[in-house]
Amino acid sequence: MKLGIIEKPNEQGFQNAAKFGLSFVEYCINVGQDVDEFTSHALELEKLSAKYGIEVGAIGRWGTDKVNKDGTLVNEEVQNSCKLIDVCSQLGTKVFNTGVNYVKELSLYSNITSAIRYLEAICRYAEHRGVKVATYNCDWNNYIDSDPAWSLVQGHIPTLGIKYDSSHSIHAHRDYLAETKKWGHRFYHVHIKGALMIEDFPYIDPPAGMDQTNWGAFIATLCGVGYDGQLSIEPHSDVWRKKGLQDQSIALSVETIRKYIFQ
Repeated sequence: MKLGIIEKPNEQGFQNAAKFGLSFVEYCINVGQDVDEFTSHALELEKLSAKYGIEVGAIGRWGTDKVNKDGTLVNEEVQNSCKLIDVCSQLGTKVFNTGVNYVKELSLYSNITSAIRYLEAICRYAEHRGVKVATYNCDWNNYIDSDPAWSLVQGHIPTLGIKYDSSHSIHAHRDYLAETKKWGHRFYHVHIKGALMIEDFPYIDPPAGMDQTNWGAFIATLCGVGYDGQLSIEPHSDVWRKKGLQDQSIALSVETIRKYIFQ
């Protein structure tokens, strides 16, 4: 497995990854962010990746609507997905992460079939460009985040994978080890983010090593299902950023996870 981090798409992001001895950076071009602005820097990012010897391991887009209220696809977002996949192909990026919104005006059947139309289309587009597509297991404007949606959608699209983050499962009161044992063979990308539940509610998202996740058991389960992909640290909590402790929190996450990665 390779250890990396979510960073901003600029030289500072590569420098930060290099400082911690990480193998890759990941970019999240989320709702409200300009896809064309990002893609215009693709050549620059390609050169920076070569300069620092650090891959761009994954690119994703969270939070956007892919399906209209009438069940048709949001053409602009389909095109945005394709543009980001093109950048993945240019940079040698292995995985494109995406999600699909649930439309309350539609039936469950119509929602599932609309999601499949979108995901089949971008999987076909990505396959010809050497990129794999995964749905993120976060519920941010996305419902293809756990069973039974995985059984319906990933079960129907054999090339569609899962971007997995154990903290989302913990926050939703699901069993992250059981999900990993059952679905880990379809994991294409994994996030590393601490989870701390107090009185049944998520609290501050501490770095790995200061949280309740059993990281040894989680990574052992990943090994058990044959996962040999990327582990991407997600510095998430403002508690650590606002106090100027970002570097120390990242260093703790790196130390926590690295001891379980056997080369």
